[in-house]
Amino acid sequence: MKKLTFTFAVVLSAVTSLSAFAAGDKVIYGDDNRKNLYESTNAMELDLAESTAALISSSDLRAETDGFRIPSTTFGESFGMCASERFTNEPNPANCSGTLVGEDLFLTAGHCIQDMSDCREYKMVFGFNIKQAGQIPSKLAANDVVGCKEIVARQLNGNGADYAVIRLDRKITHRKPLAINRTNDLKAGDFVTVIGHPSGLPTKITDKGKVRDVNRNGYFMANTDTYGGNSGSGVFNSLTGKLEGILVRGENDYTSSGGCRISYRVGEDEGRGEDITKVSEAAAFIPELQ
Repeated sequence: MKKLTFTFAVVLSAVTSLSAFAAGDKVIYGDDNRKNLYESTNAMELDLAESTAALISSSDLRAETDGFRIPSTTFGESFGMCASERFTNEPNPANCSGTLVGEDLFLTAGHCIQDMSDCREYKMVFGFNIKQAGQIPSKLAANDVVGCKEIVARQLNGNGADYAVIRLDRKITHRKPLAINRTNDLKAGDFVTVIGHPSGLPTKITDKGKVRDVNRNGYFMANTDTYGGNSGSGVFNSLTGKLEGILVRGENDYTSSGGCRISYRVGEDEGRGEDITKVSEAAAFIPELQ
């Protein structure tokens, strides 16, 4: 599947397959709360980030003797972003995001992996991040690039749940599966943190998201600062660190400004909000951690 590199609101109507960014886009609510790993001082956030991954097309990964090289095209180049936008000099090969939830189980959005063709196409890539200022990633460790073996369970409802539980082609021993919240006790006003790959970028931690509505069929809504590419991102309870859901749909990402693109912004309590599939929808397929 091709990676989308144009304004999402324009391209989605012309794309027939639900690929990386095709389940609705995302937006900045109030302040931009995205940050690279080196900008976080929260030990829990950094720990969770170690078990999150990007979905990158196999065709964008060039095998070398000591790992894989990714394309050098930057976010600014591929999306035509204005110079004022953040992260424009970072590469953005990722198409979706996800979370390790078992030793060989990976949770993402159902529109990211639709069938076995997608399963064969994408690699789950851990460690695509920036841990020190200025150290832009260009290569990936071989043991952090993992294939998809099978689709264990999947649901795609454009007005409801959207998830895929993927069995990886090998067990992951150097990163730990993350706990999910099985009590379904999230409530409006709770804070959540998203960890994933907005617009295909290296891992971003996005905190201070506030839950708006938990009474939707199969999903809840929050004002998280997220984008296309965040589809499949783990949405964690900011207090407990447990996985509450999967980012799947939302507001438009970008708007034009003087011939280039900038992030679409609304007030903290404005906009439609972002749709997050409840992890309870997929819980039956995820083993409890020992």
